[in-house]
Amino acid sequence: MVRYVLVVAVAVADTALLWLDGAGGWTLAAYAVSVASVMAAVDRLPFAAFLAALALAVFTGGSLALLVCTGFHAGHRVRTRSDVVVTAVVLAAYVGVVLMVAQRAPGGQEPWAVLVRAAVLTVLPLLAGRYLVRQREHLRRERDLVAERERLRISRDMHDSLGHLLSLVSVRAAALEAGSLSADQRREVHGLAAAARTAAAELHHVVGTLRRHEGPGLEGIDGLVARLRAAGVAVTVETSGRSVPLPGEDAARAAYRVVQEGLTNAVRHAPGAPVTLSLDWQPDVLLVTVANPVPRRAPTAETGGTEGTGRTGGTGRTGLAGLSERVGAAGGLLRVRSEPHEFRLVAMLPLAPATTGAAA
Repeated sequence: MVRYVLVVAVAVADTALLWLDGAGGWTLAAYAVSVASVMAAVDRLPFAAFLAALALAVFTGGSLALLVCTGFHAGHRVRTRSDVVVTAVVLAAYVGVVLMVAQRAPGGQEPWAVLVRAAVLTVLPLLAGRYLVRQREHLRRERDLVAERERLRISRDMHDSLGHLLSLVSVRAAALEAGSLSADQRREVHGLAAAARTAAAELHHVVGTLRRHEGPGLEGIDGLVARLRAAGVAVTVETSGRSVPLPGEDAARAAYRVVQEGLTNAVRHAPGAPVTLSLDWQPDVLLVTVANPVPRRAPTAETGGTEGTGRTGGTGRTGLAGLSERVGAAGGLLRVRSEPHEFRLVAMLPLAPATTGAAA
């Protein structure tokens, strides 16, 4: 319903502007139909609708509302560098044509006024649409991270507290079974022990289900990088050494989360800056490093674990605390380095079965 109201509102507004310029009759009717058709196609073909709006604006000298609406929708779809280049070329051609028309028209506008008008009607809506999409993507990534951390916390709490209590119940029930009890008491204790063992098994099943949804491992890094590149982030991936499997799912998932956290931080705190992801396979460890330029007036520190900058992708120190805990549980080590010109998130993960750290 809102979409139809918007189509009618834009068509009426721009047709009224054209009528005030002196147009009438079939010209107004054809123009209103053209504007409505472009607005109807803006959701499915945003770039084509934007091009059509630019053409109408050149021919009529109006289409103000249409330019703003189609430019805003087109900004939603500007994701890759090629999209940016194509959009810039189209806008440059539009500005050139408008400037030429303005110079030839008697009493035309000054060039600077034409440029300001073009920026307000086209560039600003495009940037607004792109900004809104980036914010939505960032919020979605943050929600995913928060949900994943909550699942991990719940699984660990259930494993540590309920698992411990159920184990105690099972042990005590088994001790009672071995004692001198009547037949009725022995049946009751046996039922209690069986119920405790069943509850413990179901608990382990639930914890396992939660852990299986923690996220992908190293195989998911390529997709993560591809999504960010499609969103316009310049990510460079550097690998060295011979790639070997990490020991267990915990280490592989920890590596993925380090990359995800580092890339999310870079997008939020240094938007538009290039990001470098390094995977260094050494004889006994994998070094995962995410580095990006530090914005101006960023604090300078070199810390480990959760201390220091507190720059944690939108979740405060808790974000790095959870990430450090995950890496530590896999037998690894997390370091955060904020230097005058570069921010680094570094994780060291062993390539042999971890002997330190508590598994969740």
